[in-house]
Amino acid sequence: MQPDSHLPDEQTPKESPAPLPVYTPSPSAVPQPGPVVTLAPDGFSAVGTTLDEPEAPISEDPEGDDVPGEEPVRWQAHEYVHHEKSPIWFIIFAIVVTAFMAVAVFVIKDISFAILVPVMAAALLVYANRPPRLLDYTLSRHGLHINDRLYSFADFKGFRVIHDGEEYSVMLIPIKRFKPGVSVYFPEEAGEAIVDMLGGRLPMQDFQLDIVDKIIRKLRL
Repeated sequence: MQPDSHLPDEQTPKESPAPLPVYTPSPSAVPQPGPVVTLAPDGFSAVGTTLDEPEAPISEDPEGDDVPGEEPVRWQAHEYVHHEKSPIWFIIFAIVVTAFMAVAVFVIKDISFAILVPVMAAALLVYANRPPRLLDYTLSRHGLHINDRLYSFADFKGFRVIHDGEEYSVMLIPIKRFKPGVSVYFPEEAGEAIVDMLGGRLPMQDFQLDIVDKIIRKLRL
């Protein structure tokens, strides 16, 4: 008996599709995992690498005149040297005052100036007998500090060290001609540091004292 060739389509067995070819990539074609990145702590350095050199600190000095390791120089001293006045000193002082009054009356013929001379003499006597104050001095890059007052280096053209007997002082010479200088006494042990600090900013000058300074020193005021 022959099979019926006219069977419905649903009774005809279907052929299975051919299996898809399996692709096996070569080792070079397989994507490699990327490098693992980790955050190293500060200061960590891998082998074969060097850390960057630390940056030099930025100077906070706008003037740029600081010397590395230079510290301000501080000391205490009296504002002037007090001398005890002998009776002879007062006699000479009275003679000088009388001479000025005579010049004012007979030479200049100015009565007002003749009256002013003894007034100035009395004020000078009070000042001369006043005990000197103990002041705080500081030399820094900004200038000379006397208590709370600052004398800037820009106002002076030089300085001079004066050795008067056992006392040492430094005089700052002003730029302005008729402006008085600033005289400061200091202990001998602080002299080297003071001269070094001043010498780095002002030239040391040799000059002669004017007539007013000479009179003041002679009168021991």
